Amino acid sequence: MPTKEAKAVLNDIGTEELAHLEMIGSMVHQLMDKVDPKELEKLHLDTYYAIHGRSVYPSDSNGVPFTAAYLESMEDPIANLNEDLAAEQKARATYEYLLKMADDPDVMDPLRFLREREVVHYQRFGEVLRAVQEKMQSKKYF
Repeated sequence: MPTKEAKAVLNDIGTEELAHLEMIGSMVHQLMDKVDPKELEKLHLDTYYAIHGRSVYPSDSNGVPFTAAYLESMEDPIANLNEDLAAEQKARATYEYLLKMADDPDVMDPLRFLREREVVHYQRFGEVLRAVQEKMQSKKYF
């Protein structure tokens, strides 16, 4: 990022995203904590349980594990910020899908909070994008 302010915003959002991961992991752990393994088998989660137990293993809904290949990165800060904007919208949409499937207020309240934070992150990335574009278009003085 070409400015200290942009670096600071990205650092703040990145730190908060790690907290989001912790919140989701805690929710999944709490939801799975007392579930009988036979119930997990009925839900086709038995293979997951056999390998990982009740701990959280970062994977998608098909069981494909997280990989750094999911991260897009270029030297161009404008391209990277547009990737960040898209990621925030995908996260927001995912929380909305989860909210449609949930009926437990103890699950829905944190999901609503997380969805709101993704909207805020989107707005902050938009602000940074505009500032970075202005900086990159400005005349360079040496």
